[in-house]
Amino acid sequence: MAIDPATSIDRVHLTVADLDRAVQFYTDRIGFIQHDRNGRTATMGVEGRPMLVLHESRTAQRTPRKSTGLYHFAILVPTRVDLARAFRHLIETRTAMTGYSDHSVSEALYLSDPDHNGIEIYRDRPRDQWPFVNGELQMDSRPLDLPNLIAEPGSDAAWTGMTAGTRIGHIHLHVAHLEEAERFYRDALGFDFIQRYAGSASFLSAGGYHHHVGINTWAGEGAPPPPPGAIGLHHVVFRVSSRDALAAVEDSLNAARVPYTGNENEIEVEDPSGNQVVISYGATGL
Repeated sequence: MAIDPATSIDRVHLTVADLDRAVQFYTDRIGFIQHDRNGRTATMGVEGRPMLVLHESRTAQRTPRKSTGLYHFAILVPTRVDLARAFRHLIETRTAMTGYSDHSVSEALYLSDPDHNGIEIYRDRPRDQWPFVNGELQMDSRPLDLPNLIAEPGSDAAWTGMTAGTRIGHIHLHVAHLEEAERFYRDALGFDFIQRYAGSASFLSAGGYHHHVGINTWAGEGAPPPPPGAIGLHHVVFRVSSRDALAAVEDSLNAARVPYTGNENEIEVEDPSGNQVVISYGATGL
């Protein structure tokens, strides 16, 4: 079963230690707006699109370095100008960066929030510029031309936050065993396998995208899951376009004998490394 080609990431839910601190960071540094706040939960995003839900737990443990869970979630901006403006803003606010890469299909900036949750901010190149070899997409990781990026015409406009077309483009996860995780995301959920990178990371997608899901064993082969309720990934919500598409995922999970829970609008399932995944139609996710 191939998952609905219109599948996209609806929301990423994170556990944080200090909600006020996290909201301030995502507002001031990332350029999100707050859509809603209810007790110890805040929903962030851009105009017309909530995309990040922050759950406060002041007693939560920090995720151990050698464990499964979030590597990063990736914020996809509409244009290269938007990426350049975000880069300028991060420099001007003296926000610490952890890396910069040209992946052939995209250009990306990397950083972390105050709880050490990894963040990628990136822009896609047009699909007709994506490199294929023998019909297979070839992503790589090269140094990003930062002087060229910051010289992008229009990037010096006043910062007003992330633009309305911004969304979550993909999620990248630490897993315990690469092939086991590939089988889950490919065979049980139905994502298309796109590429294995350096023998320790794989990328999967819906609808021909370069990747909606990245998985890696960079935390160590056989890494354990973090403690229950730890700071980091709470769960990720993928949205499909119809109830029939959701039912197809349910059928595929049954065929693969993967346990799950849910209702007519959502399926909740755990990957083999303990990462929590929700497939949603209609509802907004847990």
